[in-house]
Amino acid sequence: MAIKHNQQIPHNHFRKDWQRRVRVHFDQPGRKLRRRNARLSKAAAVAPRPVDKLRPIVRCPTIKYNRRVRAGRGFTLTELKEAGIPRKLAPTIGISVDPRRQNLSTESLAVNVDRLKAYRARLILFPRKLGKHKSGDASKEEVAGVKNTVASFKAALPIANTESGFSEIKKGDVPSATEGGAYKKLREARSEARNAGKREKRAKEKADEAAAAKK
Repeated sequence: MAIKHNQQIPHNHFRKDWQRRVRVHFDQPGRKLRRRNARLSKAAAVAPRPVDKLRPIVRCPTIKYNRRVRAGRGFTLTELKEAGIPRKLAPTIGISVDPRRQNLSTESLAVNVDRLKAYRARLILFPRKLGKHKSGDASKEEVAGVKNTVASFKAALPIANTESGFSEIKKGDVPSATEGGAYKKLREARSEARNAGKREKRAKEKADEAAAAKK
């Protein structure tokens, strides 16, 4: 077989200084301690306010994971209204708000409304200015009792798995299929609803023609 071209040897540039560019992670124990100290210092700086905002309980997407619950982005406006918390007040007292989210079930609405009410019942609001108490603010005794304690609302209101509202059944308990197929039945029902007026008009005209022929 004849040789094509000059068969030049490829230039492999394997001359990078790997020892200077390699990165190891032997400092993870130190970083772990640094992150912990940063969290503690942040909690002390904002005390007695909670570090994190209150998040709603939402279900994971897709049929595979919708049995699990997780923390959502924010509470809906409907949930805030049901709980009696004004929309503009919520972010100022540590409640996250997501105006785009919608409630698609009464179960999720009830769970998150109860969560908001429990949080609001445990919340102690300090007055913005000394000696000027507004409605809803804590009294002097409550303020004095809370100043030396940092309450974690997140620990008090965990994201616990709630009842899914359905249960598994055995294969033998599955109801029998619709005769002719459910898809066909739905299409027929849709056709009946769509063409009801036309069919009534046609039947009426046919009846009138029959009555006229008899005369």
